[in-house]
Parts: sequence; structure tokens; C-alpha cells
Amino acid sequence: MFVKSVMVKREKCYTVKLEDSVQVGFDLLEKHTIDALPVVDGTEYKGIFTWYHAYRAFFYSGKTKEEFIRTTKVSDVIVNQDVYLTINDVYEKALVELNDFPIIAVVEKGQFLGIVTRFDIVNQLQSAFGIDKPGYRITFTSVESEGRIGRLGEIIEKYKESVISLVTFDETNKMVRRIVLKVEKKDNIDRFVKELEKSGFRVLDIAEDE
Repeated sequence: MFVKSVMVKREKCYTVKLEDSVQVGFDLLEKHTIDALPVVDGTEYKGIFTWYHAYRAFFYSGKTKEEFIRTTKVSDVIVNQDVYLTINDVYEKALVELNDFPIIAVVEKGQFLGIVTRFDIVNQLQSAFGIDKPGYRITFTSVESEGRIGRLGEIIEKYKESVISLVTFDETNKMVRRIVLKVEKKDNIDRFVKELEKSGFRVLDIAEDE
């Protein structure tokens, strides 16, 4: 999935300008109950304004609250000027780039196109794992060798399992890969698991999600 499929387009984003006072930023953050805002100059991306970095700047400024708010502009406290995604980045890249930030901008040739939020990424991960759907979640390992995923597919087909999600881990381990498979609830789960084990997959855990 690409960033362009999950981003909030700029037309729906709340933004602040470089020359705005921090009070303008605070008011928008409070009004919309959010933690960060993109900073723009026209349609150009300039950075991110957050509660945390604004208050951090206030703490180290040595000014009173009233003086800080009166004399400080958004341009004085912006961060992440060079941290952003492009529209054709895969959304997984947002997991790395977001880090501890609530949002990350989507930018193309300097132009602000929208944002990806941490909330959106969490929702995508929940979808990838099929968290909201009832079923059996089976965690198992497989020797990293050619044809193992194909063999898994054959077993799934043999038992007519309806796959909700399939996620693999340990891509850097050249010997063993962990696989988490979630299938819809059926009365053949025991036979399905035995077939996995018979075929060389080592089952670590079976959990039933309601």
C-alpha cells in the first residue's frame, strides 16, 4: 500500500503559517484536539508545529508565558523541516519516519500534499493483522527454504481455510521465519494444525480471537 492511499489530503488538514504566532498554533491544536500541525508557506511545506516542541522552547527561553506567546512565532519552534514522505512511498516507511511524532507530512517537490497520522498507521496495522475479525490466530515457524510458503498455500487450499491475515517476521534470519496466520473459525482447526506440523511447520501458539 502506498502513502497516497492512506494520507489525509491537504484540503482536509489544519495548518499554520511561518509568520503565525504560537498562540495561533495553540488555539488550533486545542480547538481540534490534536497534537501537531503542518507548517506551510502558501503550498510549500516548511515543517511541523507541536505542543511538545513549543513548550520545550518556552521552558528554555527564560521568558514568562505571556512574553513568550507575544514574541514567539511558529517559525521559531518548527521541527522536522526535512522529514517527510513522498506520495509514492510505501506506507510502512511511515512507521520508521513517524518515530514519536503524531503526524508526518507528505511532500512532492517541496509542495505540501497532506499528512499521514500515527492513528492511521495503527489502524492499517490492525487491519493487516485482522484484529477486529473473529478467528484463529496461529503462530508457527518455518525453515527458510524455497517453496515453504507455497506448501503453506497448498495446506490452506486443502482445508478450504478462509485467510483473514498472513504476516511473516524475521526477514533477517536466514534459517527460520516466524509466520502469523489468522483464519476464520471452522471446526477443523485441529486437523489443519496437525497438517501444518506434519509438513514441517512448528506451531508455537494458537489463539482464538472473539
